[in-house]
Amino acid sequence: MTAVAILGLGSSGDAAARLALAQGAPAYVSDLRTDAPTAARGAQLRELGADVELGAHDLDRIAAASVVVVSPGIPPHAPVLRALRERGCRWVSEPEFAVRFFRAPLIAVTGTNGKTTTTLLVAHLLREAGLRVGVGGNVGGGLAPAASELVALEPPPAWYVLEVSSFQLADTERFAPDIGVLTNLAPDHLDRYADVEAYWGDKARLFANATPASRWVLGDQPEVRALAGGCPGTRYTFSTTRTEGVQAYLREDVLVLRLDPHGPEEPLLPRADVPLLGLHNVANALAAALTARLAGVSPEVLARGLASARALPHRMEPVARGGGLTWVNDSKATNVAATVSAVTSVAARVLLLLGGTDKGESLEPLAAVLPGPVRAAVCYGAAGPRFAARLRAVPGLEVVEAPDLAGAVAEARARAREGDWILLSPAASSFDEFTNYEARGRRFAELAREAAA
Repeated sequence: MTAVAILGLGSSGDAAARLALAQGAPAYVSDLRTDAPTAARGAQLRELGADVELGAHDLDRIAAASVVVVSPGIPPHAPVLRALRERGCRWVSEPEFAVRFFRAPLIAVTGTNGKTTTTLLVAHLLREAGLRVGVGGNVGGGLAPAASELVALEPPPAWYVLEVSSFQLADTERFAPDIGVLTNLAPDHLDRYADVEAYWGDKARLFANATPASRWVLGDQPEVRALAGGCPGTRYTFSTTRTEGVQAYLREDVLVLRLDPHGPEEPLLPRADVPLLGLHNVANALAAALTARLAGVSPEVLARGLASARALPHRMEPVARGGGLTWVNDSKATNVAATVSAVTSVAARVLLLLGGTDKGESLEPLAAVLPGPVRAAVCYGAAGPRFAARLRAVPGLEVVEAPDLAGAVAEARARAREGDWILLSPAASSFDEFTNYEARGRRFAELAREAAA
């Protein structure tokens, strides 16, 4: 294999470099960062034979490489990418690089929300059927590896299952899943994209290499159907709100599949037996069940697998109970659409914690569903003042401000009544106070357990 250049030495860059070296390719790795974790990764790669440069990018070396792999953390307007673009240099994302070495069919999952839960649930259902699975990609949080790490699996799995982000899909060329899943679409990442159309345009790369043999599992949303457009392949739709013209749905609170409109229904299990909180997680369960059914898993195994599913960290995760209160960590809800899904999916009375780093999204979709089950919103952090100003106009909703997450927890606890949920579903990223949503969720869980005790 000819030379590979890797830009960015995070987890995906590290995995891509190791894959290149394993394939016998000379690897040049560069990163502007020089911090201790990056230096440690660089030292390990040097021992394996990579040429690692920290603090700079050598444009000549990068442009001379046969393959250039770019970290999703490097935005399109970064100076190094502008310079490469001016030289006519092309690059690919780490999953695009990895799938070129895959030796089994691929399931790829994307969407604005629900993609991690759906990805890991698909893998769980396939494993329940006794199949060997390679699962990874954009999952993050230590829950699964980068796509490039899956190439080393021996023997090869029966299926690869990847979560892919819009950033990763943007830089694909040959990426062609056998089964592609698009959970839903909503505005997000508008701090990186010029507008929502640009964001959705990168999501549409999922369908770029479709063939008549492709199979698509799509959420029941006009925007999703429009994005898939007229691409080749067979479409299968899941829905929690209707039963006609869809292949996975709820009928009398039972999860049901019906792949053939002329065939019999395949009831799986009652919704109450799915141990995941919220109606949006029922949608994720339907998407995963439909995908695994297309991969050959029987309805009986799907039912057993769904019943044994467990909440993922930071995604509608119960973290404490006490004093008649339930504390729920949905720190992964880093956009307005995710928080709307959370609050419209619960039947309990809710004190909602909102805030963090403001992405500048419109709050109208959230205001439209409040108060609903939410009787009080505690707005905190950098986004707190804007959130509070808008939500004070919502009739019947108590709005409180707090300086930070700890203050928000204290304000919610002071107002809680027996039977309430205290729900962290922030509708914002975490960077004003925490390094990532996982750190925010862990701190919330600590504060919740202290309060519950």
